[in-house]
Amino acid sequence: MFTKLLTPNKEIPKKLYSTAGLVTFLLFLAIWAVLTYGGIVDSLFLPTPTAVLATGVDLFVNGNLLSDIGISFSRVLAGFLIAAIVGIPLGILMGSLKIMEGAFEPIIGFIRYMPASAFIPLLILWIGLGESEKMSVIFLGTFFQLTLMIMDVTKNVQNELIEVSYTLGAKKAQLFTKVIFPAALPGIVDTLRITFGWAWTYLVVAEIVGASSGLGYMIMQASRFLEPDKIIVGILVIGLLGLLTDMIFKAIYRASFSWMRKEGL
Repeated sequence: MFTKLLTPNKEIPKKLYSTAGLVTFLLFLAIWAVLTYGGIVDSLFLPTPTAVLATGVDLFVNGNLLSDIGISFSRVLAGFLIAAIVGIPLGILMGSLKIMEGAFEPIIGFIRYMPASAFIPLLILWIGLGESEKMSVIFLGTFFQLTLMIMDVTKNVQNELIEVSYTLGAKKAQLFTKVIFPAALPGIVDTLRITFGWAWTYLVVAEIVGASSGLGYMIMQASRFLEPDKIIVGILVIGLLGLLTDMIFKAIYRASFSWMRKEGL
């Protein structure tokens, strides 16, 4: 049994898989409890789990936690959707046409190494401190990686499919809509799942300047007033929202591409 667990790509029982995740979570919680309840770390720097839970309940019942969640989610969703609407077709074209790859890959590859936070002063200068600036930060944080990943996914479409399509008389436009896009769609959905997670990581950066609401704003305000319990609540909520969207994408993937699992892909 132990040998099976250490064998690469070897399937294990689903119950054991879930148990491993639960044990890791409980271990993390136990370390947190020992550090805080045991007085090893001062509560000013790390509050106890119960203090964080109480703060979370209070913010949910008496505070603006629900409205902050809604505002932040709308910002993340809008910025990510714009990145996807532009990045998916561009990535497909770059992965299919060498001229498009040659034209856009160098500049996109160059810009993606620039931190999105570095663009905030320019974005404020260009478009002000409104919602557009916050969505633009999330867009910049996800668009370039998303486009390059979709380009790589499209490149993995088998050449045999394209050659057979030409043999059967497919036109170039049909080649993109009937062959390349459907073949790359599973990888595109998986890419969207990964990059949507990245979009959440840019939320605090997007709300760090000129915001008066949202989870990032709540975290920054709590930092100014030395309220680590509120900071941790904000971080945990962002993590839970990211996990929820990840689970939704996985469910969509399983429901839409179950044939891939049957074929072992």
